[in-house]
Amino acid sequence: MSFVTVNNISLKGIAAAVPSVKYSNLDYSHVTVEERELFIKTTGIKERRVAPQGMSTSDMCYEPAKQLIEKLNWNKEDIDVVIMVTQSPDYFIPGSAVILQDRLGLKKSCLAFDINLGCSGYVYGLFVLGNLISSGQLKKGLLLVGDKSTVSTAFTDKSAYPLFGDAGSATALEFDENAKTMYFNLASDGSGKDAINIEHGGSRNGIQKDTFDLIEIEPGIAREKRHLKLNGIEIFNFALREVSPNVNELYAKSNQSMADTDYFVFHQANKLINESVRKKLKIADVSKVLYSLEKYGNTSSASIPLTMITEASDNLITKSNNLCLCGFGVGYSWGSALIHTKPFICLPLIEL
Repeated sequence: MSFVTVNNISLKGIAAAVPSVKYSNLDYSHVTVEERELFIKTTGIKERRVAPQGMSTSDMCYEPAKQLIEKLNWNKEDIDVVIMVTQSPDYFIPGSAVILQDRLGLKKSCLAFDINLGCSGYVYGLFVLGNLISSGQLKKGLLLVGDKSTVSTAFTDKSAYPLFGDAGSATALEFDENAKTMYFNLASDGSGKDAINIEHGGSRNGIQKDTFDLIEIEPGIAREKRHLKLNGIEIFNFALREVSPNVNELYAKSNQSMADTDYFVFHQANKLINESVRKKLKIADVSKVLYSLEKYGNTSSASIPLTMITEASDNLITKSNNLCLCGFGVGYSWGSALIHTKPFICLPLIEL
């Protein structure tokens, strides 16, 4: 594990967007009513937001970024860097950050690049952008994080289709010599690459004759090789094995106390995984552990900022808070962060 610190960074604002289209898992006709009810009870996911054809990941990040810049009254000429974290970019090339740099009307000297990460992406993105700004040479930056996960799931795959929702977000960071230190603990294990995987479509396998063949894996699970596949047991075991030790080590090395944490904001994997992690961490005050699963599902890289603004915005806007953020999943990749925030802007959730 990599324990690292970032100084001189102030979180100024967060905004997030979801599609207006709601899909209820009670209406998921591929499985029986009993299976639907059991799925909701186990995962905690009642409904999800699904982006229509033609709405891309960058669309879901553009509006939050645009509105956040306006609310902060930032001069666009002062924004020095834009990072886009996604595993569902608009195109293979060019990167989505470059597209958004132009679409937002930012200066040509603005750094813009993508990071290919999923569930851990928000924590990694905070670390990367924070490091770029911490020296003071770059003053202001935008972290754009989101995924259109539903584009890669098959309706006939009950292991994946009802889990995921679509969302995008924007987080504004600014150089601040008086800001408290941010602490990060980051890790990866590529031996778990097959647990969450899309086999075809990339440069290794490309598009082949059987890419679009619907293959039945087991009853209720049929998908094409261009679709997302999940090994639920392996993912569950990974989360129980790695997440709580990562968080515990972060607290130990930073000399911080869980008792002083106002909110724990974990990636919204599913209720069974997240509650198992909470219990392993011995977090007794369940009100401190935020959930947006019920209304939005697993929103991949956007789940942490989405959860922050939908479940805790009143307190984040009005007072200082100690936050524990933790992302984990595809890769395997995982990481946690301890950040202290002064009151900052949380825009109301944007529906597209």
